[in-house]
Amino acid sequence: MPPHTGRFREFPEAFRVEEQMAFTPEGDGEHLWLHCEKRNMSTAQLIRHLSHQLEVAPRDIGVSGLKDHTALTRQWVSVAMTGRVTPVDLLALVERDGLRLLSFGRHPRKLRRGVHRANRFALYVSGDAVTQGSLETRWLELVAHGVPNYFGPQRFGHQGSNLTRAQALMARGWKKKQDRDGFLLSSARSFLFNQVLNARIQQGSWASGLEGDVFNLEGSASQFAGEALDDELQARLTALDIHPTGPMWGRGDGGVSGEARMLECHVAERDAVLAKGIESSGAAPMRRPLRLGLQSPSLERDGEGLWLHFSLARGGFATAVLRELFQHPAL
Repeated sequence: MPPHTGRFREFPEAFRVEEQMAFTPEGDGEHLWLHCEKRNMSTAQLIRHLSHQLEVAPRDIGVSGLKDHTALTRQWVSVAMTGRVTPVDLLALVERDGLRLLSFGRHPRKLRRGVHRANRFALYVSGDAVTQGSLETRWLELVAHGVPNYFGPQRFGHQGSNLTRAQALMARGWKKKQDRDGFLLSSARSFLFNQVLNARIQQGSWASGLEGDVFNLEGSASQFAGEALDDELQARLTALDIHPTGPMWGRGDGGVSGEARMLECHVAERDAVLAKGIESSGAAPMRRPLRLGLQSPSLERDGEGLWLHFSLARGGFATAVLRELFQHPAL
C-alpha cells in the first residue's frame, strides 16, 4: 500500500480523458459521428441530450466507451440519421452548458463498444504523496514495470452496491429480466478477476507469468497460450511487450492450464456462488490482461501538485494507476 495520502479530481479540469480512435469518419453514410467535449456530464446524460435534440431513439446512438462524469472528457458519438441530412443548425442543437461539438462527419456504420484504441489521460494530483516525494518514486516504478489492471471501484457501484446486488442475484440464479443491461453480471465477473489479480500479486506472478498462462500482446486484443516460460517469453514480459491474463469468468474452458488454471479454480471455489451464477448465465469466458503498460508517460510539476500524462489501452482504469501512487477513500 502507498505510504501517503493524495488528492485528485478536485475539479473537472483536473481529470481529463480523451478517446483515441484508430480511424475517423469516412465522410459519407447513414450515421452522423460527433466528436464531443463534455464537462461534468456522464456519457448516459450525453446520450439522453442528443436523443432529445436530434429526435432519435437512444438505441440509435452509439458510443465506444463510457466516460467519467466529474471530468473534462472527449469522445465520439454516432447518431443514426437514415434518410436525413445533417442539420444546418447542428452546433446550436448539440452544444449546451458543459458540452462542445469539436467536429463531425458522416460514416456508414454505427459506433460500436470497444472500438477505440486507447484513452489518453491528464490528471492533476496533490497532497502528502506529492510533497513527501513518494509519488514520483512510485510513478517511475509503474513506468518501468507496469500497473496491476484492476477494475476500478466505479464498476461495483456506490459503496459496492452493484456487487452486493450481484451476489444476491447469483445466489437466486441469474435472469436476464432482472439484469437487462448486464451491469450486475459484469460486476460479478470483474470482482472475480480482481480476486485472481490479488492472488497473483500475493504470489508474485502477476507480471512475471505462470506455467499455463495465456498472454496478451500490449495494446491489442491478440492473445496466445504460452506452453513454457522460456527465455524469449520472459524477455517480452520484462519489456512490457506481453502481459499475463486473468479470467473474465464464464461457462467453458478459459484457455489456461497448469499452475495458472489451478490458481483460478481455487479463487472460483472460494467465491463459488458468483462463479456458478456466472456460469449459469451462459456468459462466454474471456481473458483480460493482469498488467497495464503506461503508454507515452510523462510527469510535470505545477505549483503544489503534479500533472500525470499517460495513455491506457481500452478497458484500463486510471484509478488503477492512482491507487498504486497514493491512498484515497475513492481508490
